[in-house]
Amino acid sequence: MTEVVQTPSQPGTQFAPRVFSGIQPTGGLTLGNYLGAMKRFVDMQDSGVETLYCMVDMHAITMPQDPDNLRRATRELAAGYLASGLDPKKSILFNQSQVPEHAQLGWIFNCVARMGWLNRMTQFKDKAGKNRENASAGLFTYPSLMAADILVYHATHVPVGEDQKQHIELTRDIAAKFNHDYGVDFFPITEPVIEGAATRVMSLRDGSKKMSKSDPSDASRINLTDDADTIALKIRKAKTDPDALPSEVEGLEGRLEARNLVNIYAALDDSTPEAVLKEVGGKVFSEFKPMLSELAVAKLSPISGEMARLMEDTAEIDKILGEGAAKARKIASPILDKAYDIVGFVRS
Repeated sequence: MTEVVQTPSQPGTQFAPRVFSGIQPTGGLTLGNYLGAMKRFVDMQDSGVETLYCMVDMHAITMPQDPDNLRRATRELAAGYLASGLDPKKSILFNQSQVPEHAQLGWIFNCVARMGWLNRMTQFKDKAGKNRENASAGLFTYPSLMAADILVYHATHVPVGEDQKQHIELTRDIAAKFNHDYGVDFFPITEPVIEGAATRVMSLRDGSKKMSKSDPSDASRINLTDDADTIALKIRKAKTDPDALPSEVEGLEGRLEARNLVNIYAALDDSTPEAVLKEVGGKVFSEFKPMLSELAVAKLSPISGEMARLMEDTAEIDKILGEGAAKARKIASPILDKAYDIVGFVRS
């Protein structure tokens, strides 16, 4: 279980611990989404701290999306949240576009963030590619909206992967600049929570690349909708090296694919790479891969089955998202109202 330790933004200032995080609904869910995010969300749900988990569909349209596919992907992501163990009685689950306070605070943060800060964001450079002049303005200001996603709830902690750490640093900069510019201590300086054996799950075909739903090779990833035979086949064909597994983590140095499979096993087993290697050190991959396949199937099959059930009748999903959005707005609305007042907007 993840323990959230409260960190005040400044000495003498207290913000109630609150966790927020989200995933883009832009395609099928993978093992990377589960281990790097959803499994950790469930752990934090039981930490005794208020938790909000979002389907960030407004972020999704920073890149071209088919509307019908976006609706389906949003519901499928919600199904994945629920099937992984998130409980709408314990956590607030909602999709971003149903809570307009995100966009409203996002505009204020567009006016707080500096162009130089946004220009340094590596994810924009990666997604925009060589033709950055043709990228949407939304993709460029994505981090400002992400800061609003977090700070509109005064969230103090955000579980993220390593690839989102830069965006959380920008969120902290925006909060600090807002507080400084207006002479207030209104927004918390949010802490990223980056921990666990598999916060960054890598491709099964190339250990130097992140496991991604956008990879053209389906063999590079395990999808949460894969059946048991498909999971076993993908693990059996996963790229490895000819050497036996070491007994200590230091022995994985330079062995990217071996490290990835060990990390996946550890994360699925709620263990550590060190503990896994004590058990399997000396085994060759023809012995280790069946062990990993059995574990992966045992953990993921119930999730894929529950996702399929939920997607058969999406009314249940829509009801949960609607109720979650109403709860989220009860938190976000007074925080936005106060931010508007601080900025100097006239309200009737």
